Amino acid sequence: MHRFFVPQLYNESMRIEGVDARHISKVLRMQPGDKLQIVSDDGVSAVAEIAAIDGDGVDVRCLEKLAESHEPRVRLILAQGLAKGEKMEFIIQKAVEMGAYSVVPVAMEHSVVRLDGAKAGKKVERWQKIAESAAKQSKRDIIPQVQPVQSLKEALANNPCTTKIIAYECEDRLNLKSALRAAEAAGGITDLLLIIGPEGGISEQELEVARSARAVPVSLGRRILRAETAGLVAISAIFYETGDLGD
Repeated sequence: MHRFFVPQLYNESMRIEGVDARHISKVLRMQPGDKLQIVSDDGVSAVAEIAAIDGDGVDVRCLEKLAESHEPRVRLILAQGLAKGEKMEFIIQKAVEMGAYSVVPVAMEHSVVRLDGAKAGKKVERWQKIAESAAKQSKRDIIPQVQPVQSLKEALANNPCTTKIIAYECEDRLNLKSALRAAEAAGGITDLLLIIGPEGGISEQELEVARSARAVPVSLGRRILRAETAGLVAISAIFYETGDLGD
C-alpha cells in the first residue's frame, strides 16, 4: 500500500496536494475507492480511502489509525563527510531506509567535493527529495531532514546528542560494540550522533574537534570501509545493538 505524507494535523477527512497528488492520479492512476496510507504532521499514520480526485488534489477519508510505529527507539543522526558523485545520494537514501532521523552533510578537510552558497543549497534540495522518496518506500513515520552543509564543529554544536560516536580508521582500542554497551550502561542511548568521514578519511584536527565535544572514536573492524559503506555498516550495528533489528 502506497504511503504519503500530509502536511497538516490528523483529521477524518484530509487532502493531498502538489507532487503527491499528481503522482496518485497521473502515475499510479488511482481512483476513488482505492486505499492508501497517510502520515500527518503530528505523526499519526492511518489507512485512508480516496474520496475524490480533482485538478488540484486528492481528498481522502481516513478509515483506521495505525498504532504500530516504524521508527527506531534511538534517534540517530548521521553526520556524513561529503562524498563525491552519486555516493552521497546513495548514502542518504539507504540511511533513511534504515531509520536515520536526520542526515548532516559535513564539509571536511579531506572531502574531495567542495560545496558552498547556491550550489550547496541546490544539492540539499535534491538530497531532501531523495530522503522523502526513501521515507515513503520504507514506510517511515517521518520524513528525515537533510540539514544544510556545515563544518564538523557546526554539526556537533547543532546536534547536541547524549551519545556521540566517530568512526576512525586508526582507532585500535575501542570497537563500536563496546562503545554502545558502555553508553547503555551509563544511562542508556536515546539519541546518537554518528560521524563518518569522506573518502579521504578524518584528519587528526577533526578528530580532536570531535573529542573535545565528547565524541568517542571507535573502530568498525579490521577492514577499511569505503565512505559509502562505513555509515551503513555502523547504522546497522547500532540499531541491532539497541534492539531495532532482529529483536
